[in-house]
Amino acid sequence: PEPWATCRFDHYSRAVALLTRGFAEERSNELALADDVAEMTWAELDIAVNRALNALADLGIGAGDTVAIVAGNCNEWFILSLACGHSGITFVPVNWHLVAPELAYIFGDSDAKAVFVGHHYADVVHTALADERCSNIEHAVVFRNPETNASDDRFKDFNALLTAAEVSEPEKQLMGGPMFYTSGTTGHPKGVRGSLTSVGDDVGAEIWQLVGAGFASLMTVPGVTVLCGPIYHSAQWAFSWLPMIAGSAVVMQHKYDSAGVLDLIDHHQATNIHLVPTQMKRLIDLPDAVKSSFDGSSLDIVLHGAAPCPPVVKRSLIEWWGPKISEYYGSTEGSVVSMVDSEQWLAKGGSVGPAMPNIEIMIIGDDGQPCATNESGTIYFRNQMGKDFEYHKAPEKTAEVHLEPGVATSGDVGYLDEDGFLWLSDRKIDMIISGGVNIYPAEIEGVIGGHDDVADVTVIGVPNDEYGEEVKAVVVANEGVEAEALGDTLRTFCREQLASYKVPRSIDFVEALPRTGTGKVQKRKLREEYWAGHERAM
Repeated sequence: PEPWATCRFDHYSRAVALLTRGFAEERSNELALADDVAEMTWAELDIAVNRALNALADLGIGAGDTVAIVAGNCNEWFILSLACGHSGITFVPVNWHLVAPELAYIFGDSDAKAVFVGHHYADVVHTALADERCSNIEHAVVFRNPETNASDDRFKDFNALLTAAEVSEPEKQLMGGPMFYTSGTTGHPKGVRGSLTSVGDDVGAEIWQLVGAGFASLMTVPGVTVLCGPIYHSAQWAFSWLPMIAGSAVVMQHKYDSAGVLDLIDHHQATNIHLVPTQMKRLIDLPDAVKSSFDGSSLDIVLHGAAPCPPVVKRSLIEWWGPKISEYYGSTEGSVVSMVDSEQWLAKGGSVGPAMPNIEIMIIGDDGQPCATNESGTIYFRNQMGKDFEYHKAPEKTAEVHLEPGVATSGDVGYLDEDGFLWLSDRKIDMIISGGVNIYPAEIEGVIGGHDDVADVTVIGVPNDEYGEEVKAVVVANEGVEAEALGDTLRTFCREQLASYKVPRSIDFVEALPRTGTGKVQKRKLREEYWAGHERAM
C-alpha cells in the first residue's frame, strides 16, 4: 500500500495539514487527485501531505529552505508542494526538458537544499548533481517508478520517507511557495521571487486559503480542473494548484494527448481547463468521430494564454465548445494582467481584454511618458494590492524591468483602446514563444557563438503553423568551413548543452549579419522576410 493508505481515515485529529484538513473532514471519500497511475481521495491526500510535512523536517528541511522538483505531472508533485506550502519552504518547479548543465545551474543558483525527481528524469538529474555548482544539495530524493515499484539506489526513496514519517500535525505551519525560473534575456535563467514565494517566519499557511478563494472569480471552485500541460510552467501551476487549495480536484496527464483530454473532461465531469494554442489546434484537428463523441457539458471555463492563438483556431473551438473560452495576458512576473471572454473577443477581434480588477495597465513611450489612447508603447503593470517581484540574485535585472517600485514590464509592446482594452503589437525584447514556451535567443547565441567554427551568430523566431514560432539560427561560418556539415555539427553541439526545444529547427548561413553602426544586430530586418503576410509580426 502507498504510505498515505497506512493510517485510519477517521483519526483526523492526527492528520490535519491545514490546507487539506477541512476537505478531508467534509468530503473524505471524494476525489482530490488523479494522475496517469492512481487516484487519491481528500482523506488520503490529507494524510500524505501531513507525512510529507514531517518527512521534510526529518531531513532537516524547514522554513527558509529551498527544494527543487524535477518531475512530470503526478500526485507526488502535489503532495510535496503542498507540504512545502505548509512549511515555509520555497519550491522550485524545474523544466524537465533541461539537460544536465542547465539543471546544475538552477540547482546551484536557487540554493536548493534538496532535489526531488520523478523516475523518468533520474539519470539526467544524477548527472547534473555531479556538477560542482550543486555542492549546496544535501539530499536527492526520487519518486518511485509506479510500474515496477522499484527504488533507485542513487537516491533516497520518497515513498520510504513518507512511510517512516509521523502522521501528527506539526505545531507551526508557515506559508511557503514557488519560485519559477524564466529564461534569461542575457544568458542564464533567473528565479522570480514574487508575493507567493515563501515570505518569512510571521506568515501562516492560512494565507493560501485566501489566495485560493480569490480564484473563485476566475474558475469554478470547488470543481474539477484538468491539468494537461507541464506543471513546471507558472500558468499550469496557478490554474491547477490554486483552485485545489480552495477545494477543486485536479485530474492530470503527464504527456499531452488530445483524445485523452476529452476523456478526462467527460469521465471526471471537469469544470475547468487551461490550454495553450498548440493544444487548441490539436483538439480542433482530431477526427470528427472523436469530436462528436465528446459531451463537454460539465465545462464552465476554458482558459488559454502563453502565446497568441490563430483566430481561426480560437473561433473553431468556440463553435465546438461554446462561448466558454477566455484568454488572459500575463507572465510569471505579473501574473494575470488582463482577460477577455468569448463574447468580448468576438466583438473586439484580437484584443487581450481589459485589465483585471486589481491591475493597472500603463502604456509608456520611449520618452518615459504615458502614451495616448491607441498609441503603442511598452506595457507596464501595477498590482494595486501592492504585490511586486524581484529576480533572485539579480538586482540589476529587477531594476531594469521596473519603471518604479511596483510598476514593471515583461517587455511587450501594445496599446489601450478607447474602451480600456489592451492590444498587443510587438515585443521589445527578443523573445521567441514556441508552443507557449518562452525562449530567449541570448542563451542559444551564447552556445553557438562558442563553437570554434562560428564567426558570428544571431537567433530569431520564424513562423510555425503548429507552435506559432520556431527557433532559427543565422550563422556566419569561419573562412574555409563547409556550411552544410557545420549545420549538423551545431545541432549536435546545441543538444549537448540546451534543452531540445531550444535547439534551432533550422540554420541559415550568411556572409555577414546586418548590424547598426554601434554593432547591434538588426533582428527586425532579418525577421521581416519570414513574417511577411502574417497577421502579426513578432
